[in-house]
Amino acid sequence: MTFPATRAAALARLDAFLPRAGQAYAAQRNRDAGPDAAGSTSRLSPAIRRRLIGEAEVCAQVVAAHGPHAAEKFIQEVCWRTYWVGWLAQRPAVWTRYTADVTRLQGEVEANSGLRTGLAQAMAGHTGIDCFDAWVSQLLTTGWLHNHARMNFASIWIFTLGLPWQLGADFFYRHLLDACPASNTLSWRWVAGVQTLGKTYLARADIIRASSGGRFAVTAPLAREARPIADTPVPLPIAIAPAARADPALRTGLFLTTDDLSLETQPLPPIMALAATSRSGGSPSALKRAHAETALDDGLARAAAHTGCTAERLDEADAITAMRDWAARHRLQQIVTGDAAVGPVADRLTALAAALADDGVRLVRLRRRWDDLAWPQATRGFFPFKAAIPQLLARA
Repeated sequence: MTFPATRAAALARLDAFLPRAGQAYAAQRNRDAGPDAAGSTSRLSPAIRRRLIGEAEVCAQVVAAHGPHAAEKFIQEVCWRTYWVGWLAQRPAVWTRYTADVTRLQGEVEANSGLRTGLAQAMAGHTGIDCFDAWVSQLLTTGWLHNHARMNFASIWIFTLGLPWQLGADFFYRHLLDACPASNTLSWRWVAGVQTLGKTYLARADIIRASSGGRFAVTAPLAREARPIADTPVPLPIAIAPAARADPALRTGLFLTTDDLSLETQPLPPIMALAATSRSGGSPSALKRAHAETALDDGLARAAAHTGCTAERLDEADAITAMRDWAARHRLQQIVTGDAAVGPVADRLTALAAALADDGVRLVRLRRRWDDLAWPQATRGFFPFKAAIPQLLARA
């Protein structure tokens, strides 16, 4: 099981999957035949997560190949990720609360031997639940799980094993190659019943057996009731700030993060310097970090060819100081980078903008047209957002 880590490989994977992205995808997308079987899904999600390839170009090619009706299910799956990002961008307090919960719960793990033992067994795949333990092994060795496996994994983690959903989301975030702060966190919240209050997802042995083609016996008892989980009310959405614009008259540097590695496909002012750090937030697994590093190397190489600048890798241990020194060396007046709505990269960009401002340097977070059009539509549930997808495709 491989996942494209360069733009060229992502485009090739899209081209190879196109014949199956229409009615065949709609019919087979819920089948999870395992890591060694031919996939019913495109496995493009890690490349889309890093913006090696964009949602707009993926959707455009699938619609061109199959038409909007036959392509509808595939397009919706791509748009679910966009929806989650837009939803969380308008409710950043949900992300802040989640990260605080993870820190608090990690402290509780140290003090609670029962929780510590249960968590260790779950993360090692030693629970005795055949499907769950197999999914842990697959996650650790490939960095990916089918969407149905993710939902059932989360449900078993929360309701059968009785573990905090926040620690499960953190476990996924450290290992899934395609985990983004929005889709990962909010999907776990949905399974737990705190995203849409009162609506939980309860894993069932018969559905797991059917969707996996009978690979799992699932003889261990699964929870038959979803215990209610207390949580604070979902905050009302706040307006997304208008997209920033670069000033073409200013001496400009280009800074890449692992949230957007194809900035050369966007309108850019003249670029005088190019740099990146490899920090991606959290404590990623060695597999996830290696995938991100390969993608970053590819993004830097393409950006260097596009701008004519030599790519520089800055010290990630003290990224703000390294960025200020880099800006001073190149006499930069503004630095452009890809926008990040919420999450570790967004948090670091906010801190970086404040530090650079003290030096008189602007940090401009370039937002893609797809995001600018889609995020404001994510004010409520997915179904109202889904109604706006045809217009989004036409305009983007």
